[in-house]
Amino acid sequence: MQTSRRQPHLARALVPLGLVFLSVGISTALVYPFLSLFLSTEVQAGPLKVTAFLVASPLAGVVVTTLIGRLSDRLPIRRLLLIIGGISGMIGCGLAAFIRDYWILLGLTVTSVAIANCLFPQSFAYARQVLERDAPDKMALGISGLRTVFSLAWVAGPALAAFILASGGFTWVYGTAAAMYAVAAIIGLRWLGEVPAPAAAEPGDTPASDTLETPRWVLLLTAGAFALLQTPLTLAVQALPLFIDTELDGNVKQAGLVLGLCAALEIPFMLALGALSVRVSVRVLLFIGSVCGIVYYALAAVTPTVGLLFGGQVLNAVFISAVSGLGISYMQEMLPRHPGQATTLFTNSFPLGAMLSGPLFGLAQHFGYRLAYWLCTALCVAGMVLLFAIRTERVSRAS
Repeated sequence: MQTSRRQPHLARALVPLGLVFLSVGISTALVYPFLSLFLSTEVQAGPLKVTAFLVASPLAGVVVTTLIGRLSDRLPIRRLLLIIGGISGMIGCGLAAFIRDYWILLGLTVTSVAIANCLFPQSFAYARQVLERDAPDKMALGISGLRTVFSLAWVAGPALAAFILASGGFTWVYGTAAAMYAVAAIIGLRWLGEVPAPAAAEPGDTPASDTLETPRWVLLLTAGAFALLQTPLTLAVQALPLFIDTELDGNVKQAGLVLGLCAALEIPFMLALGALSVRVSVRVLLFIGSVCGIVYYALAAVTPTVGLLFGGQVLNAVFISAVSGLGISYMQEMLPRHPGQATTLFTNSFPLGAMLSGPLFGLAQHFGYRLAYWLCTALCVAGMVLLFAIRTERVSRAS
């Protein structure tokens, strides 16, 4: 009877949360793949300014989301943060639809867009608390399922962005992204309930408890390994439209189709890996995914045609599904009583990778876009070696 009472609560929380993931996923899928193209063509920014922008944007996101993550584990404000993040994203993208001044856009990126970045980690932290309360035996599958919704948004997002870009330009691209952020804010305001602060879950704890269940050096090295593994996700996507255009004699629409195909393949792979994680070690699945990433990026670096890129998306999708889908649960299990900080540590590995990809993208601009994929291959090797060199057994301080 207790389980049956929990299921309606679970559905009422996760269905709207899934819609938040869909809205945020569409907004990022519209803007992110064509950011370098936007800066180069619409804003007329040179390689140095593009590189600075691609470094400043994720750096600001890391700082802001880290502060928000710590605060969210101490106070019952996770729903409020989701609403604020949606409103901030709406303002940032809405203004970017019309502004073409580089410095104003940079200011928006390090303020309102940086705050909007909290939507992704806080949504996963919110989901973990709901699953822990109502379906603790389905936490890994639930997290993977929600991450799949985000991938679903990327199935149509890049292709839709390419279509909007060809029809109405970047004004319509950013305007549509702003509308999606507004939808996320409305869902949080209307259909999500607040959850308690999790850091005071144990008797004798205070809401401001900073005692971590895993040594900080293990957490930081693990996050660093995921940053290396996720740097190719940024570098390869930013380079793809220009790589196809300059090296493979393709066009922007083909880049959108390649990204959409990868996102479509991620959906079944992410669900399958989530189900396999019940029987197979997550470390093993992450190793398999990392190897797939190494093979894919090496293949992309030598491909003579766009067709081979389409075929390689199977390997790319396995790599992204393993790292992005299982990495969240991997970090959350290291800090079960600090889901906000755990999820932020993992999700910040992506913008840290994006920050690293900025100067690497600048190198590719000078020496050819094939270099970007050789760099991605090396980064996958380094990330895999670091991740599996770390002793990851969680050290509990409760005893």
